[in-house]
Amino acid sequence: MLQELSTQLQHSLGILHKQDIQVISERRGGKGKGEGGKGGDFSHLSSFPFQTAETQRRRGESIGQSPAHPSTHPPIHPSTHPPIHPSTQPPIPLGDDCAAIPDTDGYLLFAAEGILPELVEAEPWFAGWCAVLVNVSDVYAMGGRPTAVVDVVWSVAEGHLRSLWQGMQAAAEVFRVPIVGGHTNGQSPYNALSVAILGKATHLITSFNAQPGDRLLLLTNFRGKPHPHYPFWDTATMADPATLRQDLELLPLMAERGLCDAGKDISMGGIVGTLLMLLETSGVGAVLHLDRIPCPASLSLDRWLVSFPSYGFLLSVRPQQVGAIAALAQARGLVCAAIGEVEDSSVLELRSGHESVRFWDFSEQGLTGFRGEHR
Repeated sequence: MLQELSTQLQHSLGILHKQDIQVISERRGGKGKGEGGKGGDFSHLSSFPFQTAETQRRRGESIGQSPAHPSTHPPIHPSTHPPIHPSTQPPIPLGDDCAAIPDTDGYLLFAAEGILPELVEAEPWFAGWCAVLVNVSDVYAMGGRPTAVVDVVWSVAEGHLRSLWQGMQAAAEVFRVPIVGGHTNGQSPYNALSVAILGKATHLITSFNAQPGDRLLLLTNFRGKPHPHYPFWDTATMADPATLRQDLELLPLMAERGLCDAGKDISMGGIVGTLLMLLETSGVGAVLHLDRIPCPASLSLDRWLVSFPSYGFLLSVRPQQVGAIAALAQARGLVCAAIGEVEDSSVLELRSGHESVRFWDFSEQGLTGFRGEHR
């Protein structure tokens, strides 16, 4: 039974989509096939010079000025202050839910998501809603708070475009994150949607900090219902907006209190696919106890394991912090369960009762290719 479920999960669409990322990671210096890739410092943002507010201030450039407030500094000629080469900047590791860019008092969080074409086609309002939701979740998952989003929309018809926009606008209002710009094409031969987000964090929850001995906690919300056509557990569209925001606020609260520094939001890869990404970037293995995973009463476990929970986070937590996190979740009526342990290995092992199966070995096969150095 466990071997059959393991095979089913390995061939699930969510995990297959994560393997598509290897095309990018191999070009950026990662190792997609498990041949000793090292994470953390294998790539910079790009070949163009990137400057945060801090690096600009070090160069004496004025920040955020408007015509009404002209600079009091003499103009700086580009030739006298050449661009800062990327090699002089701190590396931005790839593989997190957001790019975490060091700034003056913390981190800028930058992420983007593309929405499944079939969802955009069939349910444009819901696709618009999800486009904002998944980006907001990425920011909170890293201990941050969202600042603003921009969208890129292609549509074949005005009505379809309007539905996409109404879904995005509804979610933006619920999560109190403004839509501040983007690109719109209403004369497209196809329908498509992507959204990018900017956020801010003072303390990070990252994919690179899972450590042997950590407990794996599932933080989620059972106050929802399954979508009839997609692997989506909807806890958001009919919920009280203030409750949603307060539930999400737990993530930066835990980061700022020093309770958690490693984790991810549960993506379309489901619980197992998300755990694989966390283990890969941290360079560790784990044991996942399937019989300890709480599941909504209206779903089977195999469906729950491949679902996007809309509010779901997989946290890697030092044992002494588990009780404090569980208490915060319980106070909000959320589900928080210890479902596994991080190990000093390259293997994800699935267990259920007396059965066990070696689900994945990163020494033999990568997932995204963004590998952390084996500890």
